[in-house]
Amino acid sequence: MVSAQPVTVPRAEAMAGSLGEMLSASAERFGDKLAVIAIDRQLSFRDLERLSSRLARALVQQGLRRGDRVTLWVENGWRWMVAYYAVLKLGGVVNPCNILLTADEVAYIAGDCGARMVIAGRDKVDTLAGRLTATLIADQPCDGPLDLDTLLGERESDEYSSFSSLEPLDIATIAYTSGTTGRPKGAVLSHSTILMNTAMTSLMHGRTSSDCVVSALPCTHVYGNVVMNSAVMCGMTLVLLPRFDESAVLQAIQRHRATLFEGVPTMFYRLLNCELERFDLTSLRVCTVGGQTMPVAKMVEVERRFACPLLELWGMTELGGLGTTHPHNGPRRLGSIGIALPYLQTRVVALDDPSRVLPDGEIGELLVRGPLLMQGYLDNPAATSETILDDGWMRTGDLVRSDSDGYLYVVDRAKEVIISGGYNIYPAELERVIAQHPSVAMVAVAAMPDELRGQAPKAFVVARDGMSCSAEDIIEHCRPLLAGYKLPRAVELLDDLPKTSTGKILRRALATSTI
Repeated sequence: MVSAQPVTVPRAEAMAGSLGEMLSASAERFGDKLAVIAIDRQLSFRDLERLSSRLARALVQQGLRRGDRVTLWVENGWRWMVAYYAVLKLGGVVNPCNILLTADEVAYIAGDCGARMVIAGRDKVDTLAGRLTATLIADQPCDGPLDLDTLLGERESDEYSSFSSLEPLDIATIAYTSGTTGRPKGAVLSHSTILMNTAMTSLMHGRTSSDCVVSALPCTHVYGNVVMNSAVMCGMTLVLLPRFDESAVLQAIQRHRATLFEGVPTMFYRLLNCELERFDLTSLRVCTVGGQTMPVAKMVEVERRFACPLLELWGMTELGGLGTTHPHNGPRRLGSIGIALPYLQTRVVALDDPSRVLPDGEIGELLVRGPLLMQGYLDNPAATSETILDDGWMRTGDLVRSDSDGYLYVVDRAKEVIISGGYNIYPAELERVIAQHPSVAMVAVAAMPDELRGQAPKAFVVARDGMSCSAEDIIEHCRPLLAGYKLPRAVELLDDLPKTSTGKILRRALATSTI
């Protein structure tokens, strides 16, 4: 059974009505303590509060108003955090976009959510030219649009308190996740959902102001976002890396005496290939891993070589972060994704009847219910009703089994999502792009095993009669249209594709091949 030992609960004032209020409460409590250590700058909690308030006022002067959506397409760093909290303080809605997406993908998402403003990395600004109706702002000075550094330099006041009028159920973020149509869907998440997920994650992991966490997880992703928000809520120091690099991670843990490192399995696989003995990792009290399942043998090796517990977790964009994890002071069951966060209900149901709850040990689809759920998919009631049932239970698309203590074990994916290095890749999206090639008659994309990433996408292509194309042609066609991590790792040319009697392509039959 789960241990009943007490854990640290975030203070009541941190559970404010909005994320901007949370930052202000933490700034008051932790003051000059370091909040974030980035590559080019360190900010205290008071600095982060001051700069985000200054930027909030500047954005209002640029015409941004409560309820306006702002797309953030910026690399991990202090500017991302300042922009995030600034938008939320003025009552705006953050639309985070992975820095690895292409300009086409970002332009679609910004247009779909009705973004009033897009804040982009200065190296991305030119790629968006002519694609947006929104105001474009660069993160750093460059030739062209206004930039964050300039706005932060226009200091009329460091005070901004518009967030005090926000309600917990007001929208905080619209985070996009792809679906079976291949077009991304915007999960609408309230301040309350993100705050509660942050607080319950902190509770389960025993996070306190004594912790220092190293993370290279994108702040745009719900996993990286809950790491960032929990650091601010609990008064932790966040060492935020722009991207994953083995040496940078290990040096950061050693230099800053980090107590937590959080990542996806691929990161740990790469770290295990390093000479860990050259670094002092004795400050670590726990590591967390999520994004995809990890072989138990690898988890055992991580715990042995890092000399600390490895807590597996599971989450969804539609939950604003985690759904399950292991309690830091309870039993660890390697190979399990842990137990549900407080206030989140889980059940395992039959695939053909979500109203029929299965007994422990039987495999079925995982459903979740509670205040951590999204409000729905933006302007997509059909997709919302398919995912959130009438009784409030949300379908996750994951096949799991449970044990008698409530620990859950992921068995497979009910949806045909490819999880590569912690990123979700949706076959329909790749198929839609590949099908645009003039020589392609039919295409299917399936998951193939990949030793480093867990899975990788492989495309199976049938050429039009009298036409031909090569694997290289297909990959080069995709390159400007898809983020690098979505590109097919292999392409196989076939005479035909396996189909059902109704003509539906059988991706699962293709997935039995190997790269």
